[in-house]
Amino acid sequence: MAKFSRIEVALKMAETGMVPVFYHADVEVCKQVMEACYNAGVRVFEFTNRGDFAHEIFAQLVKHARASFPEMMLGAGSVVDSPTAGLYIQSGADFIVSPVLNPDVAVVCNRRKIMWSPGCATLSEISKAEELGAEVVKIFPAQQVGGPDYVAAIKGPCPWTSIMPTGGVEPKEENLRAWFAAGVHCVGMGSQLISKDLIASQNYGKLEELTRAALETIRKVRSK
Repeated sequence: MAKFSRIEVALKMAETGMVPVFYHADVEVCKQVMEACYNAGVRVFEFTNRGDFAHEIFAQLVKHARASFPEMMLGAGSVVDSPTAGLYIQSGADFIVSPVLNPDVAVVCNRRKIMWSPGCATLSEISKAEELGAEVVKIFPAQQVGGPDYVAAIKGPCPWTSIMPTGGVEPKEENLRAWFAAGVHCVGMGSQLISKDLIASQNYGKLEELTRAALETIRKVRSK
C-alpha cells in the first residue's frame, strides 16, 4: 500500500522540482544511489521497471526507504500495462510512471488513489491523460518531442497542464533554466545525472554532490 497520497506526491514533485530516474539489477547499488539522492534533498525517486525480477528489487527498496528514508516517495517507472502497475502498487509504490498513455493503467491507479504520470507526446494525448485523472503528465522523449519550446507551446492554450519532461534533461543551469522558464512542473533525470561512470566507480559521494547542485540550480532558476 502506498505511504503517500497522489496529491502529496504531485505537490512534492513541484516543491523539489526533480525526480531522479534509475534502475540497476543489484539492490545494494540501488540503495546507495537512493541514499545519495535522499541526502542531497531528493524526496521523489523513480525506479524503472526494466530488468528481470525488477519488482522484487523494488519491494526491497520500499522496505529500505520506509526504514531509513521516511520522507522518500518511491515510485515505479516504465510501466506499460495494468498488471504490472498492480504488481508495483502491491509492493508499495507511491506513484506509477509510464512511457505511454494506457487507459487501463489509469483505472488501476485511480482505484487505489495512486499518483499516475503517463507518457504523452501530443496535446491530444495530454488532454486524454488529464481526462483519465493524470495530475502530472510525462512528456517523453522530451527533447526529441520538441524540448522546452514544445512545453511552452502546450502551456499557452493549456496553462493548467502540469508537465514532467523526461529524456534529454541535463543538470546544467542553461538547460534547467530553459525547462522551468517554459513552465514545467518538475523534471525527470536519469543517466544525465546518475551516469554509468559514477555507478561503475561507486562514487556515491560525487552523485550526492551533483544531485544537491542540480536541486540548488532548480531553486535558483525558479527564483528569477
